Amino acid sequence: MEIRRDIYLNKLISKKHNRLIKVITGMRRCGKSYLVFTLFREHLASEQVPDDHIIEVAFDLFENREYRNPKVLWPYLTKQITNQNMYYVLLDEVQLLDDFEAILNSLSSMKNVDVYVTGSNAKFLSKDIITEFRGRGDEVRMYPLTFAEFMSVYPGDRVSGWRDYVIYGGLPLVLAFASPDQKSDFLKSLLQETYISDIIGRNNVKNKSELEELLNIISSAVGSLTNPSKLSATFKSVKNKTISQNTIKKYIGYFEDSFLIDSAIRYDIKGKRYIDTPFKYYFTDYGLRNARLNFRQTEETHAMENIIFNELKVRGYNVDVGVVISNEVDKNGKKIRKQREIDFVCNKGSKRYYIQSAFAMPNQSKKEQEQKSLLMTQDAFKKIIITKDALMPLYNEDGVLIMNIFDFLLNINSLEL
Repeated sequence: MEIRRDIYLNKLISKKHNRLIKVITGMRRCGKSYLVFTLFREHLASEQVPDDHIIEVAFDLFENREYRNPKVLWPYLTKQITNQNMYYVLLDEVQLLDDFEAILNSLSSMKNVDVYVTGSNAKFLSKDIITEFRGRGDEVRMYPLTFAEFMSVYPGDRVSGWRDYVIYGGLPLVLAFASPDQKSDFLKSLLQETYISDIIGRNNVKNKSELEELLNIISSAVGSLTNPSKLSATFKSVKNKTISQNTIKKYIGYFEDSFLIDSAIRYDIKGKRYIDTPFKYYFTDYGLRNARLNFRQTEETHAMENIIFNELKVRGYNVDVGVVISNEVDKNGKKIRKQREIDFVCNKGSKRYYIQSAFAMPNQSKKEQEQKSLLMTQDAFKKIIITKDALMPLYNEDGVLIMNIFDFLLNINSLEL
């Protein structure tokens, strides 16, 4: 079963020969090795690159363990570079190489060497990994399968595919398991034995139970506005534990650095400024979120919002939570200052979209409620409501585009409709 990852393959192709180290980052098991060693290598072969000009080393393989020593690896690599033609060096699990930063910097200084690396431990997954290469790195952030990628190999229809995607997420290996029990066991094991173990080991976390409790709380509050103060209060009231805001902020940073979760900051649209807190947190893979809660809380409304957020990030948008502040009058005639939320403000270059995630809009009242904050922006940027129950994309009388979740996810250009 071959899953095309053309979004990322095309990024690698566009970055060829740019004299920078191409660093493929992303959460474990999202397909980084497959991208480089299968899809990108196939591309090089299609471009008539000779086999002896493609140098591969997978440091996690037993037969390559000697090359984890830089004093062995460097002579091995340089011995194979025998002329001035371009060579492609593909290194997998590079964090297993001792002093890998120095090796990569040396390779990048060679004019006829193009370097591509992946890694999977907590250090390499850190979002600031590019700083390890002193400005010589070019990051390609990889995500689990989008719904369109998932459906390209899924054996059923999109309705059953959506059901599985919402529950088990988009890690490619999930598709290799036949039964629900196998899928859930894989995800729970991966989360516990890989992610949490890496986070604890890398950051020398002393209180494992606190960190895991925080992850439980964040998992239960996907898409909800929160901050360290609120989370600290939750610990006190629900768990009867005291944990400082600084500790919570530190733990959240660990989750983000491992690409387990991502955050969206609030943006005051009319005031054109960011609001420091609270934030929203989303899981990079929703199946791992469900696994954390033992698949007990799989509400489709929250899942849809999380999936839309991830899709926007894959498409290259900067995504914030929109806030529209207005002066209104309540039912008693009293003037009030009210904040209304727009789920996503998406920016890329000169483009901006306002997007609401609304699982269902069964009546006119619900439609008006969902679009009110959109219309209050009073600007010309496109306004979109993504829902599960729309039949086809259409603009309503207020100029708001109503779009079905499948039309959004299965068409990479859906926001241009």
